[in-house]
This record gives sequence, structure tokens and C-alpha cells, in this order.
Amino acid sequence: MLTRRIIPCLDVHEGRVVKGTQFLNLRDMGDPVELGLAYEEKGADELVYLDISASAEGRRTFTQAVEKIAAKLRIPFTVGGGVRTIEDVRRLLEAGADKVSLNTAAVENPSLIEEAADLFGRQCIVLAVDAKEEGGTYRVYIRGGREPTPWEAITWCKEGVRRGAGEILLTAIGRDGTRDGFDISLTRQVAEAVSVPVIASGGAGNLHHFLEVFTEGKADAALAAGLFHEGILTPYEVKSFLFRHGIPVRL
Repeated sequence: MLTRRIIPCLDVHEGRVVKGTQFLNLRDMGDPVELGLAYEEKGADELVYLDISASAEGRRTFTQAVEKIAAKLRIPFTVGGGVRTIEDVRRLLEAGADKVSLNTAAVENPSLIEEAADLFGRQCIVLAVDAKEEGGTYRVYIRGGREPTPWEAITWCKEGVRRGAGEILLTAIGRDGTRDGFDISLTRQVAEAVSVPVIASGGAGNLHHFLEVFTEGKADAALAAGLFHEGILTPYEVKSFLFRHGIPVRL
């Protein structure tokens, strides 16, 4: 049986890790390399680094950070944020990332998923999907959760996998930073609709939320940020709790 993964997420802005609520009100949380190494020691299975700097200078700073992270980190890590072209994907993989996530550019140019999967292998292409509940359905948003698209989330996830995405990073925008729990309905619907692993993101607030997203939400992995950054829980504490409740994890 495949083990379930616990993944801290680190948003990087101008070379520093930051955290906000529903993508707003950013606070400085520390150095991306130091935090990554600390999470490795505390039992993280993988890490996700998202570049939220918009400028070309931000791109260069982030690439340098990826190189430093890759030189020291032993666990796999995914990078994303502002990935618009095949050359962006190539640059980040060559800098040492294990996987690259696509979001806005994939919606605007879905063939980017196919091209990236063909060139680099679908195992290293993650489709990041930011979804918000609207009238009983879930709409995909882009540009950091600010702009709605015509895509319904489950349909878009299925299309992304058909085109070559090897994993789905699924964020419930309305739950992001709230610590009210993962969106179980959204996670379960996507997990049941696609044949690739689904990482649930947005809303982790306590140990039972993680248990719920694996049992009821059928997630393959769970991602959290502020909960870990502020030291409320560690990945090891989460995995120990899950193990005691019969969830297969790597201890």
C-alpha cells in the first residue's frame, strides 16, 4: 500500500519564505534553505516551494534559491509559481528541482502540459489547481487565486491528467490559511476522478483534519504551511498521529 505524504509548503517572495491568508497579508517566515532542512529533520516527506515574486529579478532570485536547496536537501521537492514556458520548466529542473508545478500558464495554454510531460516525463509535472466553491460547483482560478476561469475544477483536473500531468496539487482557496479543515468534498471528487496522486491543500488546522482528508477525502498527500511554519505541529507529529490511526506513512 502506498504511504501517504505530508508536505510543508513554502511560498517564496524575493528570496524569503512568506505566509498569508487566502493569498493576502504576507508575513516573513524565514530562509527557504534553512526552513527546508528543518522540515527534512522534522519528518517532511517532500516540500513544495512556490515563487510568488512577479519580477524578472524575482525569477533569478528564486532559481538561485532552488540551486541552494537542491545542494543540501535529501527529500524530493517541487517548485512552481510563474512557470510560463518550457524553458522555465527546464531551468528549474536543471537547477535541481524534482518536480515543477504549472498553474496559470497551463490554463491559458494547455498544450504546455503535454509538451513538458513529453520532454521531461509526466512524473515531474504537477498541475496546480486553485479552486473556489461557487453555487455548488468549484471554479478554477488563476493568477494567485484572483482571476476566475471558465473551467470547472474536476473537469480541468481530468483534462490536465489526460494531457500528461503526473500529479494534482489541489488548493481550496476559501480554506487557505483559515485552519478550518481541508475541503473534503472537493478533494474526494478530484481523487475519484483522476488516476494520479492528489495533494490536498488549504485549511489544515489540527491533527484530525489530516486524518479526515486521507480517510474521507481520499487524498494521497496533504500540504500545509502556516501550521508548520509557526511550530503548532511538525510533520513527524502529524505522521505519528496518522500511523496510530491506521494510515500508512513513512516514519
